Amino acid sequence: MDFKQTRNVALILAFGLLAPMLDTTMTNIAINDIGRDLNTTLSSVQWIITAYVLATSIAVPLSGWLIQHFNGKYVFLTAELFFGLSSIGAALSHDINTLIIFRVIQGFASGLLLPLVTTMMAMISPREYLQKLMMVVMLPILAGPIFGPVIGAVVVQYSNWQWVFWINVPIMIIAAALNYWKIPDIPASNREAKIDAIGIALLGFASATIIYGFSQAGEKATFNNSDTWTYVTIGLIAAVVYLLWGRYKKGNAVLPLALFKSPVYAATTVNLVLAGMVTNGPMLILPLYFQQGRGMSVLATGLWLLPQGLGMLMMRPVLLRLLERIGVRYVVWLALTLSLVGTLPFVWIDAHTNIVLVGAILFVRGLGVGGVVMPLMTNILLGMEKDLIPHANTGARIFQNIGGAFGSAVIATIVATYLSTHRVLGANIVAYQHAFWLAIVMTLVMFIPAIFLPKEVQK
Repeated sequence: MDFKQTRNVALILAFGLLAPMLDTTMTNIAINDIGRDLNTTLSSVQWIITAYVLATSIAVPLSGWLIQHFNGKYVFLTAELFFGLSSIGAALSHDINTLIIFRVIQGFASGLLLPLVTTMMAMISPREYLQKLMMVVMLPILAGPIFGPVIGAVVVQYSNWQWVFWINVPIMIIAAALNYWKIPDIPASNREAKIDAIGIALLGFASATIIYGFSQAGEKATFNNSDTWTYVTIGLIAAVVYLLWGRYKKGNAVLPLALFKSPVYAATTVNLVLAGMVTNGPMLILPLYFQQGRGMSVLATGLWLLPQGLGMLMMRPVLLRLLERIGVRYVVWLALTLSLVGTLPFVWIDAHTNIVLVGAILFVRGLGVGGVVMPLMTNILLGMEKDLIPHANTGARIFQNIGGAFGSAVIATIVATYLSTHRVLGANIVAYQHAFWLAIVMTLVMFIPAIFLPKEVQK
């Protein structure tokens, strides 16, 4: 395919990602209304988030084998249909247990879609076009955190929570139709590949239990609880068992350990873990700063977070030109520097700081955050043998998910620990300031593994 045809495929695949990327942030906004209408406790309604995240983490290892063994076009179409149908089921749910079941299906479908898109683009794109096309398919990933809270707030304020799920349906119908009629066949990359069922089960189980353990730390605001220690320990044991299994299976493993012998791949996965922490942690407390620290409504909070999203979007075209001129290492260092500049002021910002200044700082932070993950993901795929792309992408997504869960848990723990010992007016703001120090430290740490990223321009 020429560039124009491949770009059209990228646009269709990106549109198919839009609903899953918006869904998570919209559901977070609606969670209080869902709990009230379904007459359930907060701990029970939180499972519509937790179950979704766990199902996503379980699906990621399976995505690589599916695209190896089946036509990528139809694997993606099936995942889209499952996401759309489960959205209908979620909207029609009249009790929390039914809703959780449909959220599990939604999460599993979403967990397939994102790695499928990046893997498919890497497989069909000429090498010289890959960076440009990755920019296209990454757009929904940027749009979700930007517009999801605003759309969710409008839906909750002017309609009912069911519409958070109904919104997905027309998007997925259009996406499925475009997929069926406009996307060419993407043949299986290795139809003879045998499914590594044990490896998939071990990786899925390990990542799901570790993420659940971290989520319990975030919910209980401490890592010193039996659930966190139990589940994280079980997850780490499963990961060790996978290491032994991977050594035995060698190149036939779902995530071949030989990939980590490459300093570039190893450094990139470490940076993706840290990137998950740097992005997810602050994303958790920034809305709380506006709502609890400044007393803003959910809708006003979403609107004042838009500058950060606009910064992420505006970085996208600049990023491409920079990658073509100075290479991945220096682009990541530049993005990390901007992230620091846009994060450091939050250790001093309080309830009285000029709101326009806060918006300007968020814009700078958006420029930085928007320039970190995409170069890392593209760097993993550039130059990778096509047979290894599904495996490499699987590993990248697993590490990014774990980093995000860990970052959110640590941030929540820092905030809750401070508030438990400082019950005074304005303590919330100070607690958020303490939490931002962690994001700053993790951003600084990211400079170290970035040394191993290619400094030359990749053509």
